[in-house]
Parts: sequence; structure tokens; C-alpha cells
Amino acid sequence: MKQIKGVFFDLGGTLRIAEMVPEHIEAAKARMAELAGFEDVQGFIDMVEERYLPYRDWALSEMKESNDFELWHKWLLPEMPEDRLREICHELTYQYRQVKGLRHVVEGGREVIEMLHARGYKLGIISNLIGEYEIGDWLKADGLEKYFDAVILSPVTGLRKPDPRMYWLGCEKLGLEPGECVSVADNLDRDITGAIAAGIGANILFISPEKLKKKTITDANRPDYIVHRFLDILDLPILQGGF
Repeated sequence: MKQIKGVFFDLGGTLRIAEMVPEHIEAAKARMAELAGFEDVQGFIDMVEERYLPYRDWALSEMKESNDFELWHKWLLPEMPEDRLREICHELTYQYRQVKGLRHVVEGGREVIEMLHARGYKLGIISNLIGEYEIGDWLKADGLEKYFDAVILSPVTGLRKPDPRMYWLGCEKLGLEPGECVSVADNLDRDITGAIAAGIGANILFISPEKLKKKTITDANRPDYIVHRFLDILDLPILQGGF
């Protein structure tokens, strides 16, 4: 194994956690319906959810992801005129994600980012989430943008993990070889398998003990380290810096 010089973070369920806040969710639903011109808020949401299922099947099977306009034009709201849809597709996607919960940095997340950066590691994000602009806006708003030299998002690349090209794009941005990088993620069959296929130097699985009991670890998805608290990442011998 090469000396580790870079760290990639997954987002959903890893660096960011969704909290189910009813007022936040209902406000997002209302805004989505307003943007689309529907008076029946829940009816509109139900329609979008039903249409999202075949899109999700396609994305998973093809290891692809659509940009905001394609997502709504081809899959979720094809009846809307293109010119109007181009005006609202980014906010529609953002609000649709808010319907799934209010996201915040995982406990200990900021401390891990700041300390790894202080130790000299280059940091990156590799995520399959939908939405082209949410992450950039979030990084700026939370003052985290300066810590990340690579942000690789599926709706921008058109790819999704476990496609190893997601990791290769991140390594290229960091100016590092895959074997010089570590991946931190929560999904064995998407994140770990993709990182292994890409030749990432080591994989850290962040997962609760309860969830881990329900998982099956095989040679194809075996992580190098398992942590139950995000802050425990800082204690791993592979990430002590000094290069």
C-alpha cells in the first residue's frame, strides 16, 4: 500500500445525516407543488414519488445519474414546457431532497475534516446524491469549502458509484493515485465495492453496531476499518499524517 495522502468522504449517511423534521418536510412539499403549479400538494408529491421509482431502477442498474433538467424533463415532470422547467429544475431537485429530511453534518464531522486537513491530507467528496448545486452551496454556507479540493457528484459526472470512474475522477482532481487515498463511506455494496474496484488504498466503513449486524461482509465488499463514531476516524493508524 502506498502512503496515504488523500481522503474521500461519501455524503448521505456518512458526512451528512438526514433528520426527519415535519415542518421542514411539509414546507419543502408545498414549495415543490408551488413551483410546478399544482394545488394538490400531496397529490403532486405522490406522483413524483411514483415516477421516481423507475428512474431509481434505471440509475442503479446503469450506474448513471441524470442532471437536474434531465431528471425532471425525462422522468419526473415530462409534461412541463422545457423553458419553464429549465427555470425551476434546480430548485425542484433541492426541495425534493428536503422532503427526505433536514441534513446536517454528522456529529464529529467538522472536527474530522479540520484535523485531517491540518495533518496535511487532501480531502474530497464523492457522492451519488441528486442535485447539481446543493453541495456547493452547503459547503460555502457551512464554511467547509476551503477544506475540499475535489467534489465529485453523480448529477454532474453522469456516473454513480460503484462505477470506479467516480473515484478516478476524484483522484485526478487531488493529483493523487488511487492507492494513495482512503474512502470513508457507509454502504458496503455501493461505496466499498466501487472503491475496491478503483484501487483505493483503504476503505473505512462508518456504520452503527445495529446496522452492521444486518450486513453481510464478503471479500468483494470487505472494509479495511470499521468505525461506529465518526471521530474515531482520527485515531486510525492509517490517518496519522506525518508524510
